[in-house]
Amino acid sequence: MTRPAALITGASSGIGETFARKLATPSKLARDGFDLILVARRAPRLEELARQLPVRTTIVAADLTTDTGLLAAEEAIAACPRLDMLVNNAGFGTLGRFWQTDLAGQQAMHRLHVLAAMRLTRAALNGMTERQRGAIVNVSSVAAFGQSDGNVSYCATKAWMNSFTEGLAIELRAARSPVRVQALCPGFTVTEFHDTLGMDRREIPSYLWMTSEEIVDASLRALERNKVVVIPGWKYQLAVAFMKSMPFAIRARLRRPKKEVRA
Repeated sequence: MTRPAALITGASSGIGETFARKLATPSKLARDGFDLILVARRAPRLEELARQLPVRTTIVAADLTTDTGLLAAEEAIAACPRLDMLVNNAGFGTLGRFWQTDLAGQQAMHRLHVLAAMRLTRAALNGMTERQRGAIVNVSSVAAFGQSDGNVSYCATKAWMNSFTEGLAIELRAARSPVRVQALCPGFTVTEFHDTLGMDRREIPSYLWMTSEEIVDASLRALERNKVVVIPGWKYQLAVAFMKSMPFAIRARLRRPKKEVRA
């Protein structure tokens, strides 16, 4: 039996790698699992992961902050008539006040979180809406619900991702399409993300850390229920509820970063 396929960006580690491992196994979303298209910059990492997976796996080594890399991912979508899932997971963060950070890094973040997510989503929706099936997961962040000193672009681009996903959900429901979309908003997750960012994990209380397995499991369970905005973990759900009601005067007093680091 022909399996459906899933394309995952940022699949070489962390949440993206965990999505790949989970989707390659049988589930309610795909009885025999998904064949995979793995997209990331680090080809050796993708090749090693592909050797460990029990499904057909295609590798696209691409930097989605570039036109060439983004086009390669779009072409992979267009060439796969079995694509039933897209996970826009690729992303990175910086620390430092906006006007003091490297401009190229800020541009790359907006291209990756906004432009790449938009273009790949549009490329995937063309086929999904025609076939009347499919799902798109945009990996956002609890940072989307607020702002803090030193994370302006990261918070802003993730807020855009949430708004974009909710808008798509409204349009798809208006069109009576069964295609599902989700904004997945994790908090602190044990991956390479914060290591690359230069953060000391010991600065964050241990009870706030979640594993990538917990994040992905929450996403896939919520996808079965067609939930649009997903915040894994009750502590983060409470935190987001508080952040939404927090006056600007309080939000403006959040702690400032100690240093600037480009991921």
